[in-house]
Amino acid sequence: MNLFDLSGRVAIVTGGNGGIGLGMAQGMAAAGASVSIWGRNEKKNAEALKALGKGDHQALQCDVADARSVESAFKDTLKKYGRVDGCFANAGVGGGGRRSFIDRTQEEWRDMFATNLDGVVHVFQHAVRHMKERADAGDAFGRLVATSSLASISGTARNEHYAATKGALNAIIRALAVEFARYGVTANAILPGWIKSEMTEGIMGNDKFVANVMPRIPMRRFGEPEDFSAIAVYIMSRGSSYHTAETFLIDGGYAVY
Repeated sequence: MNLFDLSGRVAIVTGGNGGIGLGMAQGMAAAGASVSIWGRNEKKNAEALKALGKGDHQALQCDVADARSVESAFKDTLKKYGRVDGCFANAGVGGGGRRSFIDRTQEEWRDMFATNLDGVVHVFQHAVRHMKERADAGDAFGRLVATSSLASISGTARNEHYAATKGALNAIIRALAVEFARYGVTANAILPGWIKSEMTEGIMGNDKFVANVMPRIPMRRFGEPEDFSAIAVYIMSRGSSYHTAETFLIDGGYAVY
């Protein structure tokens, strides 16, 4: 018996067309799951679909900040697979640290929350409703996963709006873990540290930043998208059935050094 065989399972990964999302999607696809990638960029979606390799996968254009777009994508996913076992709410935008809190505009604040927090709520509501209905019908299994951030537990100057959305995700995950445990649904958050992606390529190209941050990472390297493949498989598997309300910190030891 292989606890980590995901054959027959279906997982949604929002923002799964690149970076951490694609790393998680590839891990689950390799373990046998069917993966539905949701992303705004059709070209990136198509490239990500190819990167998943063999299997029954799909890529849908979706903007998680738009409730109607989410509803449509969820319906299309159910139409294709008939079930959703895992929902990885990974889509998000970065703050960039470009402006002080003093000068933060209401538009910037609301735009950040629309994608990073409201977008997760939109997706999770559809997923949990479906998982509860399946549990009521005798098929109790569900996985809710939010991509949070190290920023949710550490001070991030000029990035408080981003950190606030991620801190809220941690709280939502804990609440969902308690409310829906009786339906076989687990809820966990993944907190990445400094990871190479499109979101971070600008700052990681800054020699001063690298010189200051790298010595604080015990692993002495930045994270890669593939560092999130195995954790996605674990959470999605039967092996994690009693592991819920967790915040998985994946940062190479940065937070404790």
